[in-house]
Amino acid sequence: MSIRNIAVVGAGYMGGGIAQVLAIAGFRVTVTDADAETTRRQLDRIRQEARAFEDQGLFDPGSTDLVVANVRAAESLAEAVAEADFIEEAVSENPAVKGPVLAAIEAAARPDAIIGTNTSTLPIGGLAVNLQRAERFLGVHFSNPAPFIPGVELIAHEGTDPAAVVASEELVARTGKLSARVSDKAGFVLNRLQYVLLKEAASLVEEGVATAEDVDIVVRTTFGYRLPFFGPFAIADMAGLDIYAAGFGTLAEHYGERFAAPAVITELVESGHLGVKKDGGFVIPAGDSAPLVAYRNRAYARLGQLLRELGPAPTVGGATETPEALENPQPLTTTEESDQ
Repeated sequence: MSIRNIAVVGAGYMGGGIAQVLAIAGFRVTVTDADAETTRRQLDRIRQEARAFEDQGLFDPGSTDLVVANVRAAESLAEAVAEADFIEEAVSENPAVKGPVLAAIEAAARPDAIIGTNTSTLPIGGLAVNLQRAERFLGVHFSNPAPFIPGVELIAHEGTDPAAVVASEELVARTGKLSARVSDKAGFVLNRLQYVLLKEAASLVEEGVATAEDVDIVVRTTFGYRLPFFGPFAIADMAGLDIYAAGFGTLAEHYGERFAAPAVITELVESGHLGVKKDGGFVIPAGDSAPLVAYRNRAYARLGQLLRELGPAPTVGGATETPEALENPQPLTTTEESDQ
């Protein structure tokens, strides 16, 4: 189906950022929040924030004009969704809140409208029970801050019409973002990985291995340095899957089965697939690695240049705090999703 008119239900920081992204891509966007007055205030903030981003060079020239022209406030949820081709729900990450909102959206929307939810952890099938026509419902999970994070998770439940997934992929592509199809499991991909990392980081602090500050330094200056360019499978392929298998052996010896080598790695190594250096691995085939290494080195060096240009992140309330860093505070409201 052709998507032109979009409604965003929940116009707080997360929903407002999604509205900006869609408006800049040329979609007509209607936002709605808890009541008409709140919606009008949120629309004013969305516009002001777009102007600030453009003035700072974070949005392309002309983006604010697109936001002003393409985003409007509705007096009610029913008005917002009545003519929408696609509706994105972005209210609190609470099924007791999302359920009634989704039911109200369906009751007022066109029968053929696609309904997306921006939930970051809740299973889509569990939310789908609030809808009579759940085949047009799926997760369309933007990340915070929506204007600047380029990845979007698309999560279909068992009853989602594949055409709704394709239409959502096309919508995301028009914004310039990248989408990934993931299965309907709680936390999806982003937060299952993110939460596992935080849990292990907390364990390191609790065990006295390192302070929270030192853990953060290690993460952002070592493997985290690679992640803007390569995912965990590509990183393993480049390092050598046999190296990873051996490393898992050491960790399992000291920390038990939770660090045992995943079967998929063991099977690849046993079949002779060691990554780039021999017969390929998860995502990178074997072959001449010189172009890949050259790209990797250039990417890491350029990232280092950017970090030196930006300098250290300001500490809120601390000595390095600057007025510029706090020029655009981003408070969360009770009507929006505090996303991850």
